[in-house]
Amino acid sequence: ERETLLPFMGYATYQSYLKALRLRAGISFPFTTHTARHTFATLITLEQGVPIETVSKMLGHSNVSMTERYAKVTPQKLFEEFDRFLSFTEEMQLAI
Repeated sequence: ERETLLPFMGYATYQSYLKALRLRAGISFPFTTHTARHTFATLITLEQGVPIETVSKMLGHSNVSMTERYAKVTPQKLFEEFDRFLSFTEEMQLAI
């Protein structure tokens, strides 16, 4: 059974892949593996509903507290979840 989702690569290798992807995508500003991990944790996984425990494993973290450093709640996600909460409370009031 595999222990990691992706093969291990050194920092320089990851940086060169990120640069190639950035240029191919037409992104003009440079970013690092650190930035990519933040983006992956926040926008690509958590914002799409992936549980933080799963994201933690995907990032290779030994515990969720490390993942919480990378993953941030965006204002858009906060408003979406609050709207969902309001809808739920309205449904509960209608059921009473």
